[in-house]
Amino acid sequence: MELNRRTVIAGAAAAGIAATTLGGTAHATGGRTPVKELFGKLADGTKVYRWSLENGGTRMKVLSWGGVVQCLEIPDRHGHYANISLGFDNIDDYVAKTPYFGALIGRYGNRIGKGQFTLDGKSYQLSVNDGVNSLHGGTKGFDKRIWDVEPFTKGSDVGLHLYYTSVDGEMGYPGTLKTKVTYTLTKHGDWRIDYEATTDKATVVNLTSHVYWNLAGEGSGTIEDHELTIAASRYTPTDSGLIPTGELAKVAGTPFDFRKTKSIGRDIRDAHPQQVTAKGYDHNWVLDKGITAKPAHIATLRDPSSGRTLKIATDQPGLQFYSGNFLDGTLVGTGGRTYRQGDALCLETQHFPDSPNQPSFPSTVLRPGQTYRSTTVHSFGA
Repeated sequence: MELNRRTVIAGAAAAGIAATTLGGTAHATGGRTPVKELFGKLADGTKVYRWSLENGGTRMKVLSWGGVVQCLEIPDRHGHYANISLGFDNIDDYVAKTPYFGALIGRYGNRIGKGQFTLDGKSYQLSVNDGVNSLHGGTKGFDKRIWDVEPFTKGSDVGLHLYYTSVDGEMGYPGTLKTKVTYTLTKHGDWRIDYEATTDKATVVNLTSHVYWNLAGEGSGTIEDHELTIAASRYTPTDSGLIPTGELAKVAGTPFDFRKTKSIGRDIRDAHPQQVTAKGYDHNWVLDKGITAKPAHIATLRDPSSGRTLKIATDQPGLQFYSGNFLDGTLVGTGGRTYRQGDALCLETQHFPDSPNQPSFPSTVLRPGQTYRSTTVHSFGA
């Protein structure tokens, strides 16, 4: 019988087993005031801090650099902890090498074709950093900025408020965008992300989180045996540059059908033209629920070996599933092991890629007087 996570944690605590930093054993804990420490310094001397927080059996480490989730630890079915998110143990690698490990993404998550869009009759040229396209906000997006971090405890919750102001014209985007992102660990160990943003000029916004997941533990090898379910009947096919063509294609009869649980590796090497182009999965799924007032469950990820599960709920209309296709063995992670192709996956809740250029897609325009709001909840189990 598979135990639920709270049973695992409570049982470990009753046995008097103490937790270790990584690969240890679970113990029941209440929320603790987040702890701040120096993580490193940038080349110009700017200090980068790391915040450690814990609640409901989930443990996180978050950097002021890019709002990065450097480490996220949860127990398996036996109460043994592992870090299930990819990352580095030093700031230099985050600056020079990271493929967005654990980062907050903005001003626009995913790709904008040719780095161009037109808004209210005016054309804008963005920073281009993915061939001819703009990816995740450009060469210096929100993932490469220092965020102001404010810890909090509220009732049974603990968390961090993260603040960043993107000035008018930054990476080519119009308007000064004031952004607040809140990371909350609940008493049940859920990780909730609340995004807010306001602008003084019409602009486009699409904020998301770019954690690379491996529920068996970072550095443990492939995620092809992980089982995934996505509540989506359609996806957005792309051109050779991974820009959506505008079509909302049916997943039925294709490798993109995750409406029923299946292992990621089952169809990942299929000769479907879309997979050949992306070298695996790197597409946006059109969620059946659409945009909702409150987060609704849209995806479940499970590792059979450890029993760990991740359930995702969001109010967003899309989910980008990326199967770690471009990890090439040159990056060494926090556990001292290299990351190779397919060693992790991303599940990014979002509006659709290239929405500013696709009239049929949900709008990502934000205007003065409006507030951008979005919420995603990650629930862990074993």
